Amino acid sequence: MAGTGKQQAIAVQFVFGEYTLDLERIELKRGLVHVDVEPQVFDILAYLISHQDRVVTHDELFDSIWKGRVVSLSTLTSRINAARAAICDSGKTQALIKTVARKGYRFVGNATEIAGNDTPGSAADLSPRIASSYAREPMRQDVQFCTSVDGARIAFARVGSGEPLLKAGNWLNHLDYDWESPVWSHLLHWFASHWQLVRYDARGNGLSDQAVEDISFDAFVRDLEAVADASGLERFTLFGASQGCAVSIAYAVRHPERVKKLILYGGFARGRRIRGTEEDITQADAMLTLMRTGWGQENPAFRQVYTSLFVPGGTPEQIHWFNELQRLTTTPENAVRIRYVSDIIDVTSLLPKVRCPTLVLHCNDDAVQPFEEGRLLAASIPDARFVGLDGRNHLLLETDTCLSRFHDQVKAFMTE
Repeated sequence: MAGTGKQQAIAVQFVFGEYTLDLERIELKRGLVHVDVEPQVFDILAYLISHQDRVVTHDELFDSIWKGRVVSLSTLTSRINAARAAICDSGKTQALIKTVARKGYRFVGNATEIAGNDTPGSAADLSPRIASSYAREPMRQDVQFCTSVDGARIAFARVGSGEPLLKAGNWLNHLDYDWESPVWSHLLHWFASHWQLVRYDARGNGLSDQAVEDISFDAFVRDLEAVADASGLERFTLFGASQGCAVSIAYAVRHPERVKKLILYGGFARGRRIRGTEEDITQADAMLTLMRTGWGQENPAFRQVYTSLFVPGGTPEQIHWFNELQRLTTTPENAVRIRYVSDIIDVTSLLPKVRCPTLVLHCNDDAVQPFEEGRLLAASIPDARFVGLDGRNHLLLETDTCLSRFHDQVKAFMTE
């Protein structure tokens, strides 16, 4: 209102092409349509645009966006890819965000700055606010390395406090990427807000050694043993998802004195080649052949096949992230080897030997691991509790209606 003498806040916007980036409202729009972006991706876009007159180095982005946290270059690359996708750019065209080899990135979209009052707002002056105030305040995870029996270096992370919860590795993991992704982050942060969460990247993917000779089920179990020992956990709850369920079962049988409770989500006792028909095995062979040639390509068309199975109800952003997760987490050859190991898993003989309290959860329309496999786990593990979830995503998403039921069941089981 005129004459009040009150100074209005500066509401800075950047306009480029069809897009408007609003720093005050923390939103990106294409025309009148809101574009969903993760907070960290928004921060990177805002920082690059506010410094569009020059190249922004990798180190500058690490310092400004991550505030000194140790993250990998692949994590930064994934955020840049997400930023490009949000504004209909790509690594191939680089029409708006250009990669400057061995230096960093530059926004080349000619964004116009608009301030919300008579005082011109300086984009450069706002950069500290962009890098901190708009970012989600994450809990800090500490990444360390341990050595498995054969010398493979296994990366593991610890975050949170209280009762220890150890998450087994599954297909596929990346400690940095998962912690920030719209697919995994909500669940990992929820775990860490209630308990001390320890998780790791199994050999062949993520931050763990990828150039390893032995990629086998036994090697995956040994990696879990190495992390449990290195993290100093004497007794803990073990959480497994997908193929991590079989690894967790094997560990629980080998080390009953260490496992206090067992939580299994979306798991199976028999891999596709063990439980499947001849037609299933033929399809599995065809999938491996395609993986060798299509996995590492910039075009996500092939990886989209996996994504449509794992998160069929995902948003465009979640689908993009999961596509990128697969490409950035492991090599085509390792993807084939890990997939084959998963297909030949058979821990049915171990199920009756599990002695700890066990909770089994499974979505009834899971397209990756059949609902019947979850029922088999619960029926074969003595006194196991089974919870069917109304959903079709193999990986629980933040928007799934069954997520609250998952939370309630896990919290009740953990506090008993």
